[in-house]
Amino acid sequence: MTFTLAIVGRPNVGKSTLFNRLVGKKLALVDDQPGVTRDLREGDARLGPLRFTVIDSAGLEEATDDSLQGRMRRLTERAVEMADVCLFLIDARAGVTPSDQVFADILRKKNANVILAANKAEGRAGEAGFYEAYSLGLGEPLQISAEHGEGMVDLLEVLQPIAEGFAERAEQDAPIMDVEVGEEDDEAEEYQLPSFDKPLQIAVVGRPNAGKSTLINKIIGEERLLTGPEAGITRDAISVKTVWDDIPMRIFDTAGMRKKAKVQDKLEKLSVSDGLRAVKFAEVVVVLLDVEIPFEQQDLRIADLAEREGRAVVVAANKWDAEENKQEKLNELREAFERLLPQLRGAPLVTVSAKTGKGLDRLHAAIMRAHLTWNRRVSTSQLNRWLTGMLEQHPPPAPQGKRIKMRYMTQVKTRPPQFVVMTSHPDKVPESYERYLINGLRTDFEMPGTPIRLYLRDQGDKNPFKDRKKKQPSKLSKHLK
Repeated sequence: MTFTLAIVGRPNVGKSTLFNRLVGKKLALVDDQPGVTRDLREGDARLGPLRFTVIDSAGLEEATDDSLQGRMRRLTERAVEMADVCLFLIDARAGVTPSDQVFADILRKKNANVILAANKAEGRAGEAGFYEAYSLGLGEPLQISAEHGEGMVDLLEVLQPIAEGFAERAEQDAPIMDVEVGEEDDEAEEYQLPSFDKPLQIAVVGRPNAGKSTLINKIIGEERLLTGPEAGITRDAISVKTVWDDIPMRIFDTAGMRKKAKVQDKLEKLSVSDGLRAVKFAEVVVVLLDVEIPFEQQDLRIADLAEREGRAVVVAANKWDAEENKQEKLNELREAFERLLPQLRGAPLVTVSAKTGKGLDRLHAAIMRAHLTWNRRVSTSQLNRWLTGMLEQHPPPAPQGKRIKMRYMTQVKTRPPQFVVMTSHPDKVPESYERYLINGLRTDFEMPGTPIRLYLRDQGDKNPFKDRKKKQPSKLSKHLK
């Protein structure tokens, strides 16, 4: 990536639509309702031969106080200062508004490279607004349509000389990416650190106002995500790249997930589905609880969802700094965790304070431990010795007089660990016996808390050598006889 482009403008001028077109995916939520985007969302953009980072920002508001709109404006202004280039969008159909005039003055002072574009300029409806854009004093405006892809060639022509100016700087600042991840060895049980080109994917999920955005801001050491006392500020699943204790990570901040019955608003439904998608693409899911009201029904559903998706799970109890009887509360949390989430028994449970940053070292260690377990590989020879011992200790039942013979076991996949057992009558093996084997795997191969998948395959009484033709003696052997 050679430079960073921030898309700014009033609410509902089409910033997220243009962002999605430049990244080639529907990453940002788009709706007719103004003010959908609140946080800064980054993406890898592609326009002709150019590759750059694009930032979708919240709509610029005239509020300057500590209200939600005021905090959104300060976050967008920060993006303007950080970006190499600003693309200032106006709505060609609405024409130039007094707010556009105010923001044009701000951009002139804050960023040297400002490109003006009149969006929604397709057809005659946008002509008047396009010509009005000259009055902003930001040079010749581009006539574009983010929705229909018009004007992208003109945008490329303007960006190309700017990109050339930043190319040399990008070459000097390019990170070293010489860390290699080798092939998985059947006998190996080692954990290998992710390489710089593939950071560890973390999703932080939980109910509204649990402190997800505050926690991520504390981890990365800057106010990158919008926070405040209002519940449900985050709408998109926003990802931020960081290096946390020498480990490259991409951390996803997700919208708070409420009970399905309470989610009526169309925008909230989009936000929740965006968060669910982040869980599916994550490697480790941090379920953030509010220590004052932990393990509510919705927390349990979120944790169960992460387990069913096969993600490594870490449970973190936030707002620990406000807790007075810490030891008593910790015992309560552990007891409730084991009782209410037996499918995640042994998963890391840590206490943190997103406000003060206390406990972040424990959270980092728990994430790395969960990731290590999620990548655990056990050799076939170890598994079959283990299976023999488990069968001797507790033989499988014989339903309807049919004896179940388990002959062979192997691990077919990691992330999460998945095992196949070749057995007779797999449909007759009771669930309780499958749980017995899974719990044994967790205990004996140190895989606490991680999802384990066990598949039973029918081998029956088949002899693998039964249908093989008997080897005929060669003519030479006959002659020797």
